[in-house]
Amino acid sequence: MSIRVENITYVYGGGTPYEKTALSGVDLTIEKGEFVGIIGHTGSGKSTLIQHLNGLIHPTEGRVLVDGVDLAGKSREAAAKRHTVGMVFQYPEQQLFEETVAQDIAFGPRNLGCSEEEVDARVHEAMSFVGLDYETYAGRSPFRLSGGQMRRVAIAGVIAMKPDFLILDEPSAGLDPVGRREIFSQIRKWYEEGAFSVILVSHNMDDIAKLATRLLVMNHGRCILDGDPMDIFLHHREELEAAGVDVPPLTKTLLYLKGRGIPVPERAVACEEAANALAKTLKGGKSC
Repeated sequence: MSIRVENITYVYGGGTPYEKTALSGVDLTIEKGEFVGIIGHTGSGKSTLIQHLNGLIHPTEGRVLVDGVDLAGKSREAAAKRHTVGMVFQYPEQQLFEETVAQDIAFGPRNLGCSEEEVDARVHEAMSFVGLDYETYAGRSPFRLSGGQMRRVAIAGVIAMKPDFLILDEPSAGLDPVGRREIFSQIRKWYEEGAFSVILVSHNMDDIAKLATRLLVMNHGRCILDGDPMDIFLHHREELEAAGVDVPPLTKTLLYLKGRGIPVPERAVACEEAANALAKTLKGGKSC
């Protein structure tokens, strides 16, 4: 299974004085099983790109295919394929609207035409998946929960639709450090369990380095870099700077120390990992 983006261009306000090209000639394939990070400065085309991946908007030129099916099509097959790509928007708790947590999560499956038994099963499964106890939270108003819990409810609503690809647009935005750690810990767990592929848009380079298996860098509506995250962070710093983004703070620190002749593991993605490797080296262990 894959999402195929075929040389797409997207123009806002075509034919008006406000015409703006948001995407230009983007061509890529995202395979099932990948964890793709997308970075770029504000206005680089990130949000426009991900809205194409589940057919929320359609390209001015080019095509977006899921398993070979054009998402711009009018057929039932095209509609079904759009549902296989779930989208969690930035600040998704602002989209909560039902009276209870269970009703909000049930909205998507119910609109897919699932039976009430299937809807109930999906609600239970999705709440378990995001770490919300059904008996404790199902009957509560989603608006009386913490920010992190509301974020989990919103994500559960997408998970209940059982997508093959889950798109997350800045899922930790506005959360405190504890809520942020909880959200990303759960996302990593979902991915490692093979629940679905993940496409993560984030301005936090540390999160991208720790989670993504592939990195796309957007700049002025184009995908300028596509590859292993650490390879890009280590070997394409000039291109990243031109795109208005930077390497993770840990990577920057390790590169500085390496430049000073200190043997550090430049590909480390966590402080503990770097500290342990450096301690081992200083004690006469294997070189970094």
